[in-house]
Amino acid sequence: MIVNILRFSFKDGTTEEDKEKVLATMRRTASLEPVAFSAVGEDLRLPDDGYTHTYVAGVADLAALERYMHEPDHINGDDVILPHIEKLGGVRMSDDLDPGTSGEVAALHGKKVAMYPEWGRLLDAISVPGLAGPES
Repeated sequence: MIVNILRFSFKDGTTEEDKEKVLATMRRTASLEPVAFSAVGEDLRLPDDGYTHTYVAGVADLAALERYMHEPDHINGDDVILPHIEKLGGVRMSDDLDPGTSGEVAALHGKKVAMYPEWGRLLDAISVPGLAGPES
């Protein structure tokens, strides 16, 4: 299992309507076929470090992660989501103890950036502490 936990906050000036649209888009992305489990909601702010919401998605393995990353609804969803995000931080974990898994996940991220350079630029425009590598 590969689990992606993304904590985020919205840009100042993002309307409540836009926030709801982003959260609905995230929920749709989190319900794609490769996703084994997911949750999208308010971050409980423990500690209060400026993140307001959290997105969690778990996929079974690297093949499922690659399918998830390239699902059209995921790619199109990022076009709706990323322009509204101010700060993004994440934790990725796997119960696969193979030391090569981290590098393989990073390679999948690099492949996606190469295939979708505008997506990479949108991601680069966000304050992303501790999030080098695979995406949402």
